Amino acid sequence: MSQTAPLPIDVRLMHTLGSLLLLAAALFGLGALLAWGARQPVFAITSVSVSGDVSHYNAITLRANVMPRLQGTFFTMDVAAARQVFETIPWVRQAIVRREFPNRLKVQLQEHQAMAFWGVEGASSMVNSFGEVFDANVGELDQDNLPRLNGPDGQAARVLAMHQTLQPLYARLDLTIDELELTPRGGWRAQLDSGTEVELGSGGAPELVARSERFLATVTQVTARYQRRPDQLASVDLRQTDGYAMRLDGVTTRDSAGSKQQ
Repeated sequence: MSQTAPLPIDVRLMHTLGSLLLLAAALFGLGALLAWGARQPVFAITSVSVSGDVSHYNAITLRANVMPRLQGTFFTMDVAAARQVFETIPWVRQAIVRREFPNRLKVQLQEHQAMAFWGVEGASSMVNSFGEVFDANVGELDQDNLPRLNGPDGQAARVLAMHQTLQPLYARLDLTIDELELTPRGGWRAQLDSGTEVELGSGGAPELVARSERFLATVTQVTARYQRRPDQLASVDLRQTDGYAMRLDGVTTRDSAGSKQQ
């Protein structure tokens, strides 16, 4: 009975190394083939499908603005980089980008919803519904009667929230807060659509609401004493501890539990 002698270890190593080299060459070739295929024009992105908030844009305008800035094909495109390109477009707050085989992009957009102007008078920055400051073409606004908010950097969300808290109170007397400012020292100032300047004082929403409620509950009666209406006030100071002070044209009053001074 014959037996086959085992191959020497060096021969077995050579066979193993040869197999590994052959496998590596095959993988390299496959990779090169895939890389070549991925770069073929048939996979170049040629179409963009847009959904979501598109009141300021459509697929045609997006394609004109975005397509020249996109790089790569269906296989090689960096989706995160593509998302950043879409989010640099004015009015676009957030974009979700997905690839669709073989050469399409599906994009879901969320646009900024402008709630107010931000900054000093004349500034064109705006605040969206998330309290974020953004810049876009003011001429494309759906409404032109937005309030103007102002305050230190990073405080836009706080000022917007305060405006949304106070405005319903003043609306009871058909008054609108056109401007609301948080000063660097923490004080609040407002200007009504009637032109009335209102010093609201410092503090949070509970304090400002309480002062406003006290003022709004009696201002109609107080102004009536002088044959005036609340929208004829020049200024109001709610920082008083036991009442509020207000100024009419040619008349100055201080109201506290029904008392007045002129």
